[in-house]
Amino acid sequence: MFDFDALLVLIPLAPFMLGGLAIWTKHQRKTLELQIELAKAQAVARPPVDDRMEQRLRTLERIVTDGRGRDDLAQQIENLRTKQLT
Repeated sequence: MFDFDALLVLIPLAPFMLGGLAIWTKHQRKTLELQIELAKAQAVARPPVDDRMEQRLRTLERIVTDGRGRDDLAQQIENLRTKQLT
């Protein structure tokens, strides 16, 4: 039925197994904490969105999808350039 000899071997080993489990659990927790800190640092280090570039992109999208004639496109771009310089 049940092998008591195996139980006699496992009983003295139980504290070592529990100690190993505790060390492994602590290591896993520390690893996760470090990963969280790294993710936070990477999020802070990302450059912010350049509002000027986004505004220029929106303006270009508006010009292209505006439906006006293409002859007016060059003049609109020149007008935007002069606005940017002032």
